Amino acid sequence: MIVRNEERNLQCCLDSVRGLADEFIVVDTGSTDATPQIARRTGAQVIGFDFAFVDFAAARNESIAHASGKWILVLDADETLDRASIPLIEELIACEENAGYYVERHNQSTTDYAVRLFPNRAEYRYRGRVHETIDASILANGGRLRKTGIRVDHHFFSDPEMRRRKNHRYIGILKEEIAADPGDDTRLDFLAAEYHQLEMFDEAAEVAERIVRARPLDPSAHLNLGIYHLVYKADPERALADFIRALELKPGYPEAESFLHTIEEQRDNRRTNGV
Repeated sequence: MIVRNEERNLQCCLDSVRGLADEFIVVDTGSTDATPQIARRTGAQVIGFDFAFVDFAAARNESIAHASGKWILVLDADETLDRASIPLIEELIACEENAGYYVERHNQSTTDYAVRLFPNRAEYRYRGRVHETIDASILANGGRLRKTGIRVDHHFFSDPEMRRRKNHRYIGILKEEIAADPGDDTRLDFLAAEYHQLEMFDEAAEVAERIVRARPLDPSAHLNLGIYHLVYKADPERALADFIRALELKPGYPEAESFLHTIEEQRDNRRTNGV
């Protein structure tokens, strides 16, 4: 894991994997509280890392470079592993499949998925200065990605103003990354998400259009663009075209079918009301 000023969360995180992990690798990016002491007291190896230039992938890669085990489990300090998932993890790593495993990350009101368990291979490294991922690296080097029932609980807390500042900071970094490597369209997904969190829906919709241009055969890209056109741009005709294209690329796409049904209902209501 990589940490900074996590004295409130770190002990619970490390306790959640006690008995599963053979070693704890903690990369500290400049804590000014008791985080390093807590980590060392728990038996972790603590590595300092200069984070003056923000690069989360570099910090992640520094952490896994120090790992000596055959498998790596990545957590953030404000996360805990559901201990009921330990037998599943042990079963998966015993298979020794060349795969990265998605965990279910349960947030306060939502669930998302991230690759957090993978073999310790030199060619598997994170990419992205923010919203860093290892998925593409695993696929590019012959591995597979698998969904699992491994549960991680995310004890997220941040005041709204702090969250907004972080959103804007990440937008700036993502734009720098996109300018440096225009061919990496995965950065656009995260840029749209940052704008969306800030409720900057016009900007998010513009990025969604760029994603469709970059990935014209991706049904989910057309679906997402259709949602922006329908919900945030009040343009049902363009949304209709987006959803139809998503269904052409992925017949039976349930989300696209649901939104098409919504548009049809809206049309019926307007006709009924004489609009």
